[in-house]
Amino acid sequence: MTELPARLRRIDIVLLAIILVVGIFLRITPQAFSSGAPLHFFAPLHPQPAWTKLGFDEGLYREYVNAVSKDGLGSYPDIVQGYVDVQKKLPGSILPPLRFLYIFTAYLWHSIFGSEALAALHQVAAFFSMLTLALSTFFVWRLRGPTWAIAIGALMAFAPTQLHMSQHALVDGFFTFWASLALWLFWENLQAPRNWRWLVGYIVALALLVLTKENSFFVWIALVALPITNRWFQFGIVTRELVIATFLGPLLGVVVLIFLAGGIDIFVQSYQLSVGKNFQLPYAILTGDGPWYRYLVDLMLVSPIVLILALATAFRLNRTMKPELFMSIFIAASYLVMCNVKYGMNLRYANIWDLPLRLLAFSQIFWLASFAKQFRSAIIAAAVVLLAAFEFHQYIVLAIRYPLYELITHDLLQALSILK
Repeated sequence: MTELPARLRRIDIVLLAIILVVGIFLRITPQAFSSGAPLHFFAPLHPQPAWTKLGFDEGLYREYVNAVSKDGLGSYPDIVQGYVDVQKKLPGSILPPLRFLYIFTAYLWHSIFGSEALAALHQVAAFFSMLTLALSTFFVWRLRGPTWAIAIGALMAFAPTQLHMSQHALVDGFFTFWASLALWLFWENLQAPRNWRWLVGYIVALALLVLTKENSFFVWIALVALPITNRWFQFGIVTRELVIATFLGPLLGVVVLIFLAGGIDIFVQSYQLSVGKNFQLPYAILTGDGPWYRYLVDLMLVSPIVLILALATAFRLNRTMKPELFMSIFIAASYLVMCNVKYGMNLRYANIWDLPLRLLAFSQIFWLASFAKQFRSAIIAAAVVLLAAFEFHQYIVLAIRYPLYELITHDLLQALSILK
C-alpha cells in the first residue's frame, strides 16, 4: 500500500520531466541550432519558424537595448525623451521604451552572455516561455494535483501561440509569464491569508507586470474582479492586506516607470502619444479592429478543440469547481477590456489566456471520461496526447509551413488556406 503511491509519484515526476524537456526543446531559438552552436546536431529535429525577417517592433526593441548598452541605465530618461521627440513627428504610433523590463532583461542577457541585442531579445523571449511552461505546470499542481499538472503541462508544451511567441523577439510571451505569476500568487494569497511571503511576492509580481507593459490594465482589472466575485464563489479569504497589495504593486511599478522616464510629465506625454497615435496608424486600423467576438474567431482558428472544450466547461460551471471558476472569471474580466480596445486587438495579447483555457479544456476531458466505467485513465491520457498532437500540428501549419508573424485574423486565414 505504501509502495504503489511512491511508484506513482516517480512516474508522475518522470512524465513531467519528459514534458518539460520536450517543451523546452521546442522553445529554443533557431540561433542555437546554427552551425557551430552546441545544439547544431539537433537542428533537423527542431521545427524552425518560416518567418525569418526582422519585425518592425523587434527592430525598435533592438534599438532600445543597444541604447542602454551604449550609454548605460542612467541614460533611460534620454531614451524616453528621444522617443517622444520622434513620436511627435510620426503619423502613427511606435512602441515606447516604457516596456522597460523586457528591454532591461535583454540588456542584462547581452551583458552576461555577450549575445547581440536582437539575439538577446530572442533568447529572453524563449527563456521566459520556458519559465511560463514550468510555472503553469506548478500552478496547476497546486490547484489540482499531479494528474492535472501533467495534462496541462503537455497541452502548454505544444500550445501554438506559446511556441510562436517563444520564437520571436516580442514582449507578449515575456508579459505572459509575469501575468501568470501574479495570477498564481493571488491564488496562494487567497489560500494562505496574511502570509507576508505570498504578499510580498504578489506585490513584486504586479510591479514587474507594469514595468513589462505600461498598458497592463486589462490584467489588473481581471485581478480586481476576482476578490469582488470571491464574495459569491469563495475561492479563499480576501484580506485587507491582499486588497492593498493589489493596488500597491501596480503603483510601485508606475512610480519606477516615472523615475525611469525622468518625471511624471514626460511619462504621461509618452503614454498619451503612444495610445493617441495608435488610432492614426494605418496598420492598426487595418488589422487591430473588429467585433467583440474577434478573439473567439482567432482562437477557433488556432486552437479550435481547446476553445470548444473550454466553452463546454463554462456551460457546466458550479460553485464546487473553484479552479475552473477562478480561471473563467480571469478570462471573462480581461476579455471584457481587451475586446473594447479600439484598433488594439491581436491574438498575441491573448497569450495570457493559454493556461486558463487549457485548464478549462482538460476539465471537460476529465468530466467526459468520468462516464466511462473502465479504462478511464487510459481514455484521459489518450485524449490529452491526441489534443497535444493536434495543437502541435496547428503550430506546424501556421508557423512552419507558412511565414506567420502577426497573429491577426487575415494572416491566420491565409496560413490555414481558408484565404488564398
